[in-house]
Amino acid sequence: MSEFHSEENKVEDKVEETSRVENNPKPTKKPSFVLKINKTLLNLILCVAVGGASGYVVSKSSKGSAVVYQSAAEPPSKTTSVKNGQGLTVSQAAKKAAPSVVEIRTESKGKTYGFLGGNYTSNSAGSGVIISKDGYILTNNHVIKNATSIKVKTNDGKEYTAKLVGADPKSDIAVLKIEGKNLTPATLGDSSKISIGDTAIVIGNPLGTLGGTVTDGIISATSREIVVNNEAMDLIQTNASINSGNSGGGLFDGNGNLIGIVNAKDSGTTNSGATIEGLGFAIPINKAMEVANELIKNGKVTSRATLGVYLQNGSEGSETSGLFVSEVMTGSGAEKAGLQRGDRLVKADGVELNKYSDLAKIMRKKKVGQTIKLTIERNGQRKEVTVTLTQVVDTNEPNQPKK
Repeated sequence: MSEFHSEENKVEDKVEETSRVENNPKPTKKPSFVLKINKTLLNLILCVAVGGASGYVVSKSSKGSAVVYQSAAEPPSKTTSVKNGQGLTVSQAAKKAAPSVVEIRTESKGKTYGFLGGNYTSNSAGSGVIISKDGYILTNNHVIKNATSIKVKTNDGKEYTAKLVGADPKSDIAVLKIEGKNLTPATLGDSSKISIGDTAIVIGNPLGTLGGTVTDGIISATSREIVVNNEAMDLIQTNASINSGNSGGGLFDGNGNLIGIVNAKDSGTTNSGATIEGLGFAIPINKAMEVANELIKNGKVTSRATLGVYLQNGSEGSETSGLFVSEVMTGSGAEKAGLQRGDRLVKADGVELNKYSDLAKIMRKKKVGQTIKLTIERNGQRKEVTVTLTQVVDTNEPNQPKK
């Protein structure tokens, strides 16, 4: 459950799900997404290699545009520029970072039903980054989702069976654990200190067969808000080449410090026919580690706060713009504060609310026990209410908008 829910058929920045094609002998169903950014429809492909193929294909728009989703992490401390003679070369930075990046292979077993039903086994591959000497590995939730077995291959060629410590679908972060010696963890950077134009290096396992592949570019944007499956995410944008299988791999700065976890790439064409190139995204490392530390400690995220309402968007730019309460959850802070079905949320902590992502951006900074001041409108009258935020329930389950 997320901070709040939005009715899927009412949200402007809508994410649709389609099946993921897999092999042997029946495909499993995996989520993929369609993303709407600034009214331009793009297809999303999760960057997991499936049976050596291209990965999660979402659905196709009229122009066949596509976006590849891979994990991203927050950037490290301020990077230096090779151009002015400071810092490391790309080769030196990659040599430093590469030992921390691993290949991940998963196997999923299940049953299909119907006339041709039976047992099946499905294989996929992705990437991960070692974050501690005792074997904790950071990757994407979508890399390991529904896996019945997880294998990890380190940079030195050794293979391990991995244990899933915890996964958080909302942030697309998961933590694995292997028992190994002489493991090399990544040097963590500070994603809050990266700048546009800084060197960006991606290391991962593209196509599930090319482990240790290095590509480079620059940081194109430090905080790009993207709405995926009705969840607003702040991602790092880079033009470094990203491919299927890179999911969960590392985005490093020019000093070889881990600043993000790769999770997405935008490619293809827009509805207007414009070609899309060089748009890759990663989860900032600061955010990724915040989630990872909770997963290691609790097996799930416990600090994420909920307002306790289901919401739907009004008509932007009209008298019915804003967010409307369609349901108040029993026992929630919203119920205790007196929110009712039909209330329109006008402001949160003084910020105008025009759409779901406006509130999501504020809620991402909130913790359990903190408060949020809402300006609501009921029967034409405005009033202010203060809601004490409570803990999200079932945080390890994907957010499903209220139908």
